[in-house]
Amino acid sequence: MPEAAATTTPPQRDDAARVSCTPHDGLTLIALAGDWRASPDPPALTLPAGARLAFDASALQAWDSRLAATLWSMLTAAQRDGTTADLSGLPDGLRAVLVLALPPVPQAAASSDAVAAAPQPPLPAPAVPDPGALARLGLRVTGRFAEGRSTLTFFGEVALALGRLLRGRSGLRRRDLVWQLDQTGPRSLGIVSLVSFLVGLILAYMGAAQLQRFGAQIYIADLVTIGVVREIAALMTGIILAGRVGAAFAAQLGSMQANEEIDALRTLGIQPVDNLVLPRLIAMTLVAPLLTAYAALVGCLAGLLVAVGIYGVVPLEYLQQSFEAITLTHLGVGLFKGTVYAALVALAGCLQGLNAGRSAQAVGDATTAAVVQAIVWIVVAASALTMLFQRLNL
Repeated sequence: MPEAAATTTPPQRDDAARVSCTPHDGLTLIALAGDWRASPDPPALTLPAGARLAFDASALQAWDSRLAATLWSMLTAAQRDGTTADLSGLPDGLRAVLVLALPPVPQAAASSDAVAAAPQPPLPAPAVPDPGALARLGLRVTGRFAEGRSTLTFFGEVALALGRLLRGRSGLRRRDLVWQLDQTGPRSLGIVSLVSFLVGLILAYMGAAQLQRFGAQIYIADLVTIGVVREIAALMTGIILAGRVGAAFAAQLGSMQANEEIDALRTLGIQPVDNLVLPRLIAMTLVAPLLTAYAALVGCLAGLLVAVGIYGVVPLEYLQQSFEAITLTHLGVGLFKGTVYAALVALAGCLQGLNAGRSAQAVGDATTAAVVQAIVWIVVAASALTMLFQRLNL
């Protein structure tokens, strides 16, 4: 194919986009001139197969993605015909875009000054020496201390937010509190009923199997009533809320953290603890005694069914024995424990949600950590409160 004669785009004005193709010293020189922003499509250039291209952009005034796309299309078609290009005459930004966009060519077909050569493979990363077991232990301990400091900081912020609420200076909105009450209370009744009923059945069966040896089936009422009202109802309610509500709190706040919504609240001067944590904490604290009392009632009814239906206890005798066994102390201890467990669940969920990372994986990790942390806190609090009440003879 003979070399193409000079092809030019006749300018309509002094700064109109122009392109020309001229043979020069064994090269095909492509000259670019004018302002290429919002320019019409340039005329097609007929390039000789196997030629070497060079560019002259000394008269180029301005350019945008239109010029980059035009050159990329032309050079891609030219590479298929064995044409190589020297992009050194183009502006730095345009040259960098083309180097990244153009497909690599075989090394044998590329000259020393052709920019279309395949990119060099990255150098291997230097080997990082093993820091040693002691250094790894130090890093792990440092990370634990950082987590502890973050937890204490969160508790301090919650305490300050409660102080602002008591002084009437909190940003807590009533509609948020009402919505959280609906989410944490009535929507949890189904799972609380099921679990409490089954746990009451298990407790009644376990106790009755031993009491039947002595003909003391009537004391199934004492065992079930005291055990459920004082300990099991609060513990089961706390664990159920950890899996259902605490995980939801962590997922909600973690998603807001990933989407930078919490950062936007801080930018607007809105306290995230007042508007996000307090409604959830107060709602859990308010519904916890009601859910605990409901769980205790369902568990006691399950024990009644086992004692009456299987072991032949008279229903009125069972109810009378239950009322004699239960006291206000047992009821108060159970409700107090349930409230403490629910507050710990809310704090764990909000803590992990606010400290979550900014990815979907981080939100999932925060949700898992919230459930695990809430259950651990519940078990520790149950042990501490049980020993405290025993010391106080309550």
